Amino acid sequence: MAQVCAVILAYNRKELLGRCLAAVAAQTRPCDRIIVLDNASTDGTPAMLEAEWLGRVEVHVLERNIGAAGGFNLMMRLGYQTGADYVWVMDDDVLPEPDALEQLLRAADLLAERQIRPAFLSSVVRGPSGETMNVPEVDRRRNALAYEDWPALLEHGMVPVIRAALVSDLVPRETLERHGLPIADMYVWGEDTEFTLRVTKDGPGFIVGASGAQHLRRISGELSIHTEQEPARIAYYFYKTRNDVFLKRRFEDWRAVLRVLRKQAMVALDLAIAWEFGKSNVILRGLLAGLRFTPAIEAADSPFTAVPVHRLQGEARHAHDGLSGK
Repeated sequence: MAQVCAVILAYNRKELLGRCLAAVAAQTRPCDRIIVLDNASTDGTPAMLEAEWLGRVEVHVLERNIGAAGGFNLMMRLGYQTGADYVWVMDDDVLPEPDALEQLLRAADLLAERQIRPAFLSSVVRGPSGETMNVPEVDRRRNALAYEDWPALLEHGMVPVIRAALVSDLVPRETLERHGLPIADMYVWGEDTEFTLRVTKDGPGFIVGASGAQHLRRISGELSIHTEQEPARIAYYFYKTRNDVFLKRRFEDWRAVLRVLRKQAMVALDLAIAWEFGKSNVILRGLLAGLRFTPAIEAADSPFTAVPVHRLQGEARHAHDGLSGK
């Protein structure tokens, strides 16, 4: 039977993390291993994990926050280096449905029967009120008859995709072996887009209709620097702007690069007219950085040296030792 390692990135949401862990531990098909990477939380998350979960999950704590991109890079590296066949990826604000993993693995088996090797498998993600969110981009590649091939597996509740948000995504070991890890240097916003577009160049991932997860994002809807008020999050728009330009350079053509430059330059101008010079400066710096940003892709078996990380002591039990909590 395939070995599955769930990896969860945590930062300052210990109550949500507890709910996420409970949902992962209660899967109808238990994980063989669960790893939590704490991204230097300051709200007592490591203490909560030590008191309530140590011995049931493997916990690694960073001494410094390395951003979402760095966190996904490291936790997927840790999952891969366990030798697992699949790494199941999510943030601490994700609540997978009880059979989410079972359905993803069932889809993987069906694809294997058809000799299809998916780049990844994604759950259908919904918000607290049931609305769909984090919707992947459909793969519109054509079949031998020159028709778009995305309806081919609809009777099995699957659609091929080329981009996803890494919210309850099952990543085969082979994908990480061939394509490496998410780019840590992207820091925040866009690392999931880059990773999934990169790994689907040769063949798609699939969204699996029978697998569901709830995403309890603190701020729902489209990101906008116009309405953002938190200084720390305003600063993050430097990375978003830089990464957007980088993604256009990597995956599209110069016309797409010019479009994003023009669009974001207008955003910076609008902010300056509104006397929001700090926000305008963030966007302009991001645009300039995006034109020369050329980050490296790391192999899944490479050592991690960016920042000290330590493992909380305790033996992580396997599923048959009570990981399901039943």
